Amino acid sequence: MAANGEDGTLAHAQREHWQQTYSAHPGMYGDQPSAPARHAAKVFRAAGARDVLELGAGHGRDALYFARCGFTVQATDFSPVGLEQLRGAAQDTGVAKRVTTTVHDVRRPLHLADASVDAVFAHMLLCMALSTQEIGTLVREVGRVLRPGGIFVYTVRHTGDAHYGTGSAHGDDIYEHGGFAVHFFPRHLVDSLADGWHLTEVHAFEEGDLPRRLWRVTQTVPGPQATGPVIPSRSR
Repeated sequence: MAANGEDGTLAHAQREHWQQTYSAHPGMYGDQPSAPARHAAKVFRAAGARDVLELGAGHGRDALYFARCGFTVQATDFSPVGLEQLRGAAQDTGVAKRVTTTVHDVRRPLHLADASVDAVFAHMLLCMALSTQEIGTLVREVGRVLRPGGIFVYTVRHTGDAHYGTGSAHGDDIYEHGGFAVHFFPRHLVDSLADGWHLTEVHAFEEGDLPRRLWRVTQTVPGPQATGPVIPSRSR
């Protein structure tokens, strides 16, 4: 069965759930950046990137970190509440001039020109309640807006996670726990999403108390900055 159905029922429910969650718990993830964001900033800086597009920025802990690192940041999320908190924090921390926000559902095309961005970051955005088809379309959109040699760093929970196969099943490897739906990635999905890219790393790591088991994936658009050797992938 399709994850969201023809009427997008699950997608709508998830959007409302995140709106309510951000409203009830402002700044719920704290103000410190995630470990993947710290890693991505190093990778982006080494490649000479100047601007970063973050997909699923939420209330902005990672977007603000990129701005503090000197990048110009475009932060998107489907939650106006989360982005309002991000803008307030950007103002409070003195990086507002480096950050712009846009309410955007990644099921829709990105409102950016072709080859207009140096780097894209998405922490646990691709493994939300998106169908495999929607994820593939999104990754193609990321490839469209990245410049030649541009870098995409994303993280996803995978099928080795303790929550995989439990909770409410929605099909397409999507399971819901506590109101949050997650698309758990098999390794072949990561490989298929890298078709036409240079896949440079698949790094397994853990996060949180369960712990959540994730992959941090780095892939680049073929171009002047993407001619180095492919790093052997690691998975668990």
